[in-house]
Amino acid sequence: MHVLSFIAGLACLFVGLLDAFQTVILPRRATGHFRLTGLVYVLTWRPWTTAARLARTPRKRETMLSFYGPLSLVLLLVMWAASIVVGFALLYYGLGSPFADPLMHTPGWHSDLYVSGTTLFTLGLGDMVPHTHTARYLMVLESGMGLGFVAVVIGYFPVLYGAFSRREVSISLLDARAGSPPTAAELMRRHAFDGGNDALILLLEEWERWSAELLESHISYPLLCYFRSQHTNQSWLAALTAVLDACALLVSGVQEYPARQAQLTFAMARHALVDLSQIFSLTPVPLERDRLPQEGFVALYDQLCQAGVRVCRDADSLARLRKMRQLYEGHAEALSRYLLMPLPPFVAEQPHKDNWMTVARLRAETEAVNLGEASATGAHAIMAHDEEDHLF
Repeated sequence: MHVLSFIAGLACLFVGLLDAFQTVILPRRATGHFRLTGLVYVLTWRPWTTAARLARTPRKRETMLSFYGPLSLVLLLVMWAASIVVGFALLYYGLGSPFADPLMHTPGWHSDLYVSGTTLFTLGLGDMVPHTHTARYLMVLESGMGLGFVAVVIGYFPVLYGAFSRREVSISLLDARAGSPPTAAELMRRHAFDGGNDALILLLEEWERWSAELLESHISYPLLCYFRSQHTNQSWLAALTAVLDACALLVSGVQEYPARQAQLTFAMARHALVDLSQIFSLTPVPLERDRLPQEGFVALYDQLCQAGVRVCRDADSLARLRKMRQLYEGHAEALSRYLLMPLPPFVAEQPHKDNWMTVARLRAETEAVNLGEASATGAHAIMAHDEEDHLF
């Protein structure tokens, strides 16, 4: 019994520490058929999304989904700490519980678990004294692991949230350039001005780098894929898909625009999209409905022509666009269904105010209300002053 307990303790420590190392420290995608982190997300994500679908409004559903990423991070930390505590407790139990417990005549499993917990978190109460040299050395080793665990957690949070912040900055900047949610048609239309070609080249270069950073950070920390954007009608998946749509348009059917830079951005963005879908073992799935049917394609080109964008009117332009869309839309749809992040259309189905315009409107209304209250207060003060002058 004691031998089996000691072996189980070693296995528990190995599995927990290896999983923490692969998740936090290893700067690449970890491989393996069994991982605690993967098991946690398999067991929790589906029930969470099922409960979120029961929300009465989209806003409440999005709010509930936004809680999952941070809560799962806390759950991982608790799981890793628990694996260390239970692992060392099993080692102590395998050694025959070599401690003097003032509350129990014969130390047992509860005493071992208590010693392991107080040692990992370096409480140093001193009420439990080891009787063997092996137990003493194990307690020193566990206390060192406790300090290392705290240090890793302290360093892990800034790295994780730093990557999240860098991701969201470019998504927020895309709001005024492509609308909310972002669409390829709106991105092209808003760059149809003198000097817009150069501005579009800079934008595509920025999103080529953004896609590379997204790939690097989210491959190392897949947890970030569950972190939702901070603003309504925005998500990293919608932004990435809109940029891919715009690049496909530029390459397949738009004249006098930066086709070469569009090709480079398309390649990097598609690479990120495909690799991120493979993290969750997702296979490309067909779209529930065509994002750009024939009539939508005609309407899209009419809008671009009205905005001053020169487009190709040859019969092969739609075929070229569909061929490029097949390279990424299946992966985007798979991620959309898994993460519950809707994909943007090519053309906005109905006019939406950008997020920055909505905030500006709300601020203007608030200032108008405050100004009205101030004016009413001032008028009331003048009337009171007149009455006072009249009385005296």
